[in-house]
Amino acid sequence: MPPYSSSTRIFCVVLCVFATMLLLSDAYPAQHKRRSKVGSHDYRDALTKSILFFEGQRSGKLPPNQRMKWRKDSGLSDGSFAHVDLEGGYYDAGDNVKFGFPMAFTTTMLSWSVLEFGGLMKSELQHAKQAVRWATDYLLKATIHPDTIYVQVGNAQKDHSCWERPEDMDTPRNVYKIDKNNPGTEVAAETAAALAAASLVFKKSDPAYSRTLLNRAIRVFQFADKYRGSYSQGDLKNVVSPFYESFSGYQDELLWGAAWLHKATRNSMYLNYIQKNGQVLGASEEDFTFGWDNKHVGARILLSKSFIVQKMQAFQEYKGHADSYICSLIPGASFSSAKYTPGGLLYKMSDSNMQYVTSTSFLLLTYAKYLKTSHMTVSCGGTIITPRALRTIAKKQVDYILGSNPLKMSYMVGYGSKYPKRIHHRGSSLPSISNHPQKIQCSAGFNLMHSQSPNPNVLVGAIIGGPDFHDRFPDERPDFEQSEPSTYMNAPLVGALAYLAHSFGQL
Repeated sequence: MPPYSSSTRIFCVVLCVFATMLLLSDAYPAQHKRRSKVGSHDYRDALTKSILFFEGQRSGKLPPNQRMKWRKDSGLSDGSFAHVDLEGGYYDAGDNVKFGFPMAFTTTMLSWSVLEFGGLMKSELQHAKQAVRWATDYLLKATIHPDTIYVQVGNAQKDHSCWERPEDMDTPRNVYKIDKNNPGTEVAAETAAALAAASLVFKKSDPAYSRTLLNRAIRVFQFADKYRGSYSQGDLKNVVSPFYESFSGYQDELLWGAAWLHKATRNSMYLNYIQKNGQVLGASEEDFTFGWDNKHVGARILLSKSFIVQKMQAFQEYKGHADSYICSLIPGASFSSAKYTPGGLLYKMSDSNMQYVTSTSFLLLTYAKYLKTSHMTVSCGGTIITPRALRTIAKKQVDYILGSNPLKMSYMVGYGSKYPKRIHHRGSSLPSISNHPQKIQCSAGFNLMHSQSPNPNVLVGAIIGGPDFHDRFPDERPDFEQSEPSTYMNAPLVGALAYLAHSFGQL
């Protein structure tokens, strides 16, 4: 790199500071600026739709109160291959496979959304809890046998060779499991985290169910920790790759699972586990991606609360780890590494980038909540980042999703006047059973998949992969990287939208 003059360096510093000030400049609503309650968007409407989306992803026998009416019963014999009941749960995205790894993460994040912001959700709280329970009922079935977890239903390769409604699917519903001879620590530990987090969701409203979830979480975590190994490296390698192969290893899930069990049980055993194993499990690693595969950042934020709010000195270091993550997001700040599109969207990767936008927005709002409680800030070199600044960054990301972007397009299906019409989703893109009772054969659906016609069924509330690094979005059904929705994109957004809706007096 060529040397620069002192005047050039000064100019760069000024420019970086200006960029940071510009990013953090928006005044923030409600309790921080009482003069205006006018929100940038109808966050309450977006919240309602973000939860409704999960009804469109349901597998199994649908309940009488199903609101997404174009969806019907599907996968009623799931599990029969293994002589176990695996009816229910969620299809992860636009296909008809039930993948246990992302389903468990979705459950954890839905639960965390309810735990942090459920008190603000008003009438939507029950719908959010129903979304959690649809998942946990399934996870209880998947963990019914000790030292065994059924981690996938459906042959993904064969499923992806068809374009058919879940109600029609005739591809093999193979059942895949992990056990002590073929471990899958990352899936097991994430499942334990999901069950533990959900146990807190139902602790007051359904204590018996809560105890069932927590007892199962304890047993599943013991299995995850005792029989260590990645499910991506064992007998299931060809089954899970390239769909939900674990690239980050299983250490992050063990730390994440232990953190949730500590929160749910308050048992010193998990405190000791975290203190003893935290560093070995990568607590201080400089990785700043939070999603279905890598949980390190989420664990740091969650554990930092024990220090920030509960004053547990044993977790002081996690405040520093969490601060490093925050600093990585601030343009111009020390250790900043995040990339943003010209329109201001956080950009991690081309495939389903919105999952990182929604998860980051949730973590920012959650961490801001913890910091504000104890009147703390984040120091990024010489720049002090306040809770208000974190909320401003999160709001900008959510606003971008809802339409405040160069294309003026909402990336939530069914929200606003302009949103994606050709999403990569089988059930949404094919005529519903009500309108077309005849079976649509495996390959017949590809004619519609490749057509330019809008999807006949609106998957209301779905967040799709989103625009590219230049804020461009073609709205083409075959483009799964940009046009496919997923449960783990929506789950963190539920909490973020609840906070924003409350902040602007919409709830």
